[in-house]
Amino acid sequence: MTYISSELRQITSTRAGGCCEYCRLPEHASAVNFHIEHIIAVSHAGLTTEDNLAYSCSLCNHYKGPNIAAADPETGEPTFLFHPRRHTWDDHFILVDAVIDPQTPEGRATVNVLHLNDPSRLEQREILIQLGQYPCTST
Repeated sequence: MTYISSELRQITSTRAGGCCEYCRLPEHASAVNFHIEHIIAVSHAGLTTEDNLAYSCSLCNHYKGPNIAAADPETGEPTFLFHPRRHTWDDHFILVDAVIDPQTPEGRATVNVLHLNDPSRLEQREILIQLGQYPCTST
């Protein structure tokens, strides 16, 4: 495991506003602590710098793993995954009720690899929507 300074951890979590930067789950809705995640994994020569760290729920971090690209499930073409420092969430995804609807090849690959619309994740988001706690916004 790569060492991440407390300063970088604080910068990353504050920037995200308590939200997973992939699925927009609020941190308080998770029974497991959120992770500071290397967007480009150290195993792929990713650096431990502000622009390569994201705040991620445990499921998004687990499913993403070291992946930085995948096949677009619609076209089969290779494409990069959503990159929270280089991309804007609203350019790649829209919310339709609890469903994260991908709008781009990067969005489709990310939804697929990170299992963003698995039934259990949809159910959790539906409950949070009813409670007025989803989507999480980092304003």
